[in-house]
Amino acid sequence: MNRTPLLQRERISVTEFRCTAEPGDKPFAEQFLSHSVSYVRKGSFGCHCRGRFHELVTGSILVGHPGDEYTCTHDHVVGDECLSFFLDPELVETIGDRAAVWQIVSVPPLPELMVLGELAQTAAAGNSDVGLDEIGHLLASRLVELVSDRTAKPLTANLRDRRRAVEAALWIDANSHRAIDLDDAAVQAGLSTFHFLRLFSAVLGVTPHQYLVRSRLRHAARRLADDDSPITDIAYDVGFGDLSNFVRSFHRAAGAPPLKFRQASRGDRKIFQERLALQ
Repeated sequence: MNRTPLLQRERISVTEFRCTAEPGDKPFAEQFLSHSVSYVRKGSFGCHCRGRFHELVTGSILVGHPGDEYTCTHDHVVGDECLSFFLDPELVETIGDRAAVWQIVSVPPLPELMVLGELAQTAAAGNSDVGLDEIGHLLASRLVELVSDRTAKPLTANLRDRRRAVEAALWIDANSHRAIDLDDAAVQAGLSTFHFLRLFSAVLGVTPHQYLVRSRLRHAARRLADDDSPITDIAYDVGFGDLSNFVRSFHRAAGAPPLKFRQASRGDRKIFQERLALQ
């Protein structure tokens, strides 16, 4: 495991993790030392925690609760990359110290969190005028807002079926710029459409189409923050066939239209001021 500290503040710190574990490597138990929010920005991994097994793919969130033991596995692909935000107790109390949130362990790819995760990546690379600590505050507060009423569901699929679902998700993300549909993904997984839909949803917590659209939004968020391409070009490049649909979908996810999201990534704090709670 390669760890790169990116930021250290009194209330929040940020670390980049790059795991190179392979299928067959012996997993080992670890422990969360603080509350944390880790955005999976590449790859996939499994996590056993609180008596349940969780599969995380690109765009998922691993939620850490101090004292909890967890074990990560890599039964499907080689390694993963995460951007992790570690929060001190006072900050967690300010944001919302709700056990139902901080003990949920994992959150499926949600568009509202994915666009912030991509903005965080841009900031980590030094390509945004918004600070990593600011994005960390926003990401954690949005997490609390979005998952307060969620309950973790037991994952009963066997290893072979979990592998099929995870590999299908990785394929969808890699091909999200193309016009793919449910039948295409089911063929890729080697399953009937009906069985594939049920399996994918059970393992990853979202439907294949939801993951496809969210992957497109994730790629769009990174492009909006990273380069100056026209918004229309970005919409079509990531797979949206209609500009108005892209604008509506992105606005719902980010809480701001694409142009304002780009302006926020360049340092216009007025756009996210309420959520960032800047002093």
